[in-house]
Amino acid sequence: MGKLTGKVALVTGAARGLGRVYALRLAQLGADVGIIDVNLRSYADYEAEAAVMTADTTMDEIRALGVKSAGAEADVSNKDQLFTAVKAIADALGSIDIVVCNAGGGSGAPTENSPALMDFEQFDLVVRRNLYGTAHTIAAVAPMMKQKRWGRIITVASHMGIEAGARGTYAHYSTSKAGIRHLTMAAANELGAYNITVNCIAPGYISTGRMDQSFQKRGVERFEAVTSLGRLGRPEDCAGTIEFFATDLADFVTGVTIDVTGGTVGKLGY
Repeated sequence: MGKLTGKVALVTGAARGLGRVYALRLAQLGADVGIIDVNLRSYADYEAEAAVMTADTTMDEIRALGVKSAGAEADVSNKDQLFTAVKAIADALGSIDIVVCNAGGGSGAPTENSPALMDFEQFDLVVRRNLYGTAHTIAAVAPMMKQKRWGRIITVASHMGIEAGARGTYAHYSTSKAGIRHLTMAAANELGAYNITVNCIAPGYISTGRMDQSFQKRGVERFEAVTSLGRLGRPEDCAGTIEFFATDLADFVTGVTIDVTGGTVGKLGY
């Protein structure tokens, strides 16, 4: 039996990339895992992402590990869509014990969207996608966890939510991710009385199919040089932190953010 046998987990934004890796790690630990994504086959948009798939969807990959899975398509920034999708997952797999609020993303080029030159349509899009999406997900699963008086909520911020870039660019993204860190602490204070922990992971430069295309375009060496460990992160580096937060290893840990950056903090030069 795995550490999470008998538990039901939900991962948003898990059709590809880090979300997919998180979902597979939870399944390997014995959990039944539900997936919510705006497109359950979004990996097809990225050649490198498609290359690592071992089945048609993440749900199929999870089932191949011998546990149950279900999927639903929804935009986490839309509260009604998200709540409907969460209900569908719970109806299929059972009440949700663990959630990873992974869905999100940026918009525009990394050299754009400084505070004085903000595209406010993009600002609204990114804040709704990241901060609202996380808040919607917490609100959707919390009643189930409160009822059973047990739960693990894991939010996903970024090293860019810890500090601003030297030139103030991509501020819509960094601001939304900083908000997630604070939302995590607030939720931990609220839900601790129900034996629900709420913690946050803040990845740095992690090598996934989509991000590798960006790294290569701008020069991989540039990103490796700003980490103390001299390399890009691997998805498994982040999955280990998800495992820690989701299992009894972190029973007495709540309201914290773990930065999985290889020592990037303090070195953002863009």
